[in-house]
Amino acid sequence: MLTAKDIMTKNVVNVRPETPVEEALELMLAHMISGIPVVDKNETLLGIITEKDLLRLFYGPQYVKGRTVEEFMTQPAVHFDENESLDDICKCLVEVAFRRVPVTKEEKVVGIISRPDVLKCILSICNGSIAV
Repeated sequence: MLTAKDIMTKNVVNVRPETPVEEALELMLAHMISGIPVVDKNETLLGIITEKDLLRLFYGPQYVKGRTVEEFMTQPAVHFDENESLDDICKCLVEVAFRRVPVTKEEKVVGIISRPDVLKCILSICNGSIAV
C-alpha cells in the first residue's frame, strides 16, 4: 500500500504567520506553487495560505502593505500523517477543492502532496516503475 511519504515532495516551501503577504505571493509565483504551509518556529503546522486565500487581495490591493499571512491563511489546515494511505489522500483531493495537502509527522510539516504528485504516481504505476 502506498503512503503519503512514498510520493510527497519533501523540500517544502513554508512561511511563518508573521510573513508579509507580498513575500508569500512572491514565493508562490517563484516556485510555481498554489499553496504554502504556515508553520511556527518548530515547523509545527498552523495553517495554509493558498492562491484562493490571496485572491481576496484583489478587492483591496492598496491595503496589502503591512498585512501578514496570518490574516489570510486557512486554519486549521487539512493535513495527513506521513504514514496515511494514498487512497485516503486521493479521496480528499477528489472530494474537496484542495490542490495540495501538507504531510506531517508528529504535527511537524515533513512534506506536501499536490495533485501533480498524485498524477506522477499514477503514471509511474502505469509504466510499471511503482508497484501497488
